[in-house]
Amino acid sequence: MSNYTDKLGNRLNDLLEKNYDAEKGFKMAAENAKHGGLKTYFSGKAQERYNFGHELKTELKNFGQEPDKGGSVTGAAHRTWMEVKSWFSTDDDEAMLEEAIRGEKASVAEYKDVLNETALPGSIQQLLETQKNAIEHGLVNIKRLEDLA
Repeated sequence: MSNYTDKLGNRLNDLLEKNYDAEKGFKMAAENAKHGGLKTYFSGKAQERYNFGHELKTELKNFGQEPDKGGSVTGAAHRTWMEVKSWFSTDDDEAMLEEAIRGEKASVAEYKDVLNETALPGSIQQLLETQKNAIEHGLVNIKRLEDLA
């Protein structure tokens, strides 16, 4: 296996783990949100990230790489922080929204880092652009939802 393919596999697996983390975080946020619109939004984002994960797994397999199976330690810490914030915050929905915005901004940055690497295969370039754009679009929507909280 070439170093390039291994490096690409590692980067895609990093994104895959982040999507696992985001999916779990959004599921937790949907369960804890009080506002119906936020519950719906968070549930939709969890499903979106589930779909992203499957798309990334397909690309990994197409390049002969083994997809990772679980989320990251950082993601677990992020979800724990969201949970702690919801327990102690007087405005749970607002705290979860703020944490979701922070997480989504970090996701966009990570996608941009991978996309800025040279010579990505066309299928991966297109997939990552599409996923990054969806996350950015979600950020616009989530910022609007902040006004509801």
